[in-house]
Amino acid sequence: MALELLMCFAAAAAQESAPSAEYRQSFEKWKAELVQDRQRNWLPLAGLFWLKPGLNTFGSDAGNTILLKKAPPWAGAFKLWDSKVTLLPSSGAAVMIGGKPVTTPVELQSDGSGNPTVVELGSLQMHVIQRGQRTGIRVKDLESPAASKYKEPVFFPLDSSYRVTANWLPAEGKQTVDVPNALGDVSATPIAGTAVFELNGQQVRLTDLGGDAAKGLFFVFSDSTSKTDTYPGGRFLDADPVKNGAVVLDFNRAYNPPCSVTPYATCPLAPKENRLTVAIAAGEKYERKSGHH
Repeated sequence: MALELLMCFAAAAAQESAPSAEYRQSFEKWKAELVQDRQRNWLPLAGLFWLKPGLNTFGSDAGNTILLKKAPPWAGAFKLWDSKVTLLPSSGAAVMIGGKPVTTPVELQSDGSGNPTVVELGSLQMHVIQRGQRTGIRVKDLESPAASKYKEPVFFPLDSSYRVTANWLPAEGKQTVDVPNALGDVSATPIAGTAVFELNGQQVRLTDLGGDAAKGLFFVFSDSTSKTDTYPGGRFLDADPVKNGAVVLDFNRAYNPPCSVTPYATCPLAPKENRLTVAIAAGEKYERKSGHH
């Protein structure tokens, strides 16, 4: 009798944690959008070059500061001066912006502006990025085979017990936390507040990074699975807006940062506030042998 009761409880628990067909369909749609984003924005990346003050020439000749195999020998230069980057195209190099040829110097907007200037050169696209005190040129190759060769991400089995409702504690004043990134830089990042919840019998706290309680939250966290099954630097998690002092965190949708698929990304890592001791065996896994670090 005791064994039968135990089996009944186990079956009931399994049924409770098994997601519905509707939830599975929603998850597959979300996963497809994640794959599409990587194929469009991250897998085609072909280079990241940090600029030095003055002229930084680019082209396929080995004498260039920025070596681009799919470019003319001397395609032009990026001039970095006083934190501004100016494009100096070479004559006849077919450098374009917005589909129109560029023949005179043009000051470029960085990604920090929210609308970076995209420089086109054949199948290559380039734009300026700013990370701390660094200014660089990120290169994308629209003909890169990496996107088509990409294998779908691998996830833990869906488990409804990892979809939790957390109490929301809004930040007081202009609070920040120090967030490290893949370059070794540390940035003071504004926080909207902290989510507090119970998971696997432990109380857990996760601090939002740069999100908005009224529009949606963003977390970067690591947990004990980061040492074995998931991305070492931590995973990303998006959440819907806070409602009635609570926020839903669905760890089945925890996903790896772009740095997991390309060496040319500069990802935030989990801050010390979000390095959890509990194991979160949900969300995207990570293959250490074939992945990027």
